[in-house]
Amino acid sequence: MEIKIGVAKINKYAMAECGDSVEVAERPRGGISAILADGQGSGKAAKITSSLVVNRAAALITEGARDGAVARAVHDYLYTMKDGKVSSTLTILSADLEAETLLFSRNSNCPVLVKGEYGIVVYDETVNSIGVHKHMKPLMNQIPLEVGTILISYSDGIQAAGRKRGNNFNFDKILRLLDDNGPEHVDFIAKSITEYALELDDYRAGDDMTVVVMGISGREEDCKIQRISVSFPC
Repeated sequence: MEIKIGVAKINKYAMAECGDSVEVAERPRGGISAILADGQGSGKAAKITSSLVVNRAAALITEGARDGAVARAVHDYLYTMKDGKVSSTLTILSADLEAETLLFSRNSNCPVLVKGEYGIVVYDETVNSIGVHKHMKPLMNQIPLEVGTILISYSDGIQAAGRKRGNNFNFDKILRLLDDNGPEHVDFIAKSITEYALELDDYRAGDDMTVVVMGISGREEDCKIQRISVSFPC
């Protein structure tokens, strides 16, 4: 079994910095978590907020905190640091090898899409973002850790793509892309969703865009070397 993570992101048009942040954290009892945060606003201020959120979450996960407790602790931290005046979305996708489960924690207006043995399920229940409301709890879901499973999360720049230009975001296109690809294609899925959103925005992103894809595939070779590949245009 092999856990694969693909990420694609792009700044809002004419902004020097992306207000979304992504971090990957190893779980101390085995496994890995991908953390996505979208800070309020855009540009440098949003980047500071989202970086604070993902870095805090990653630190807590590596210390052994459970995902639900992580989301609550990061909310309390942001609420205290910003006096309840700055919000952020937070989504955590986790493969927990000890418990043999996939976990996902949502405080976002964007869904988590799950492709499993019996088809695709969209988790899009309404939930508050973190940092503003005094009392907050994440939406938590747990499914078996099985080969073939794919999880997708993204920021609202993807969901809102094309809206300002009168182009409709076709969610069915995302579902077809997910249905047609396997967990070994996480990079392709992330890139394809981002490129579709950019196309709807006439290649001038109306907001920061980030897609995170986690896939569970069979291991193709008998090798336990852990690999991370990063491409960072500048």
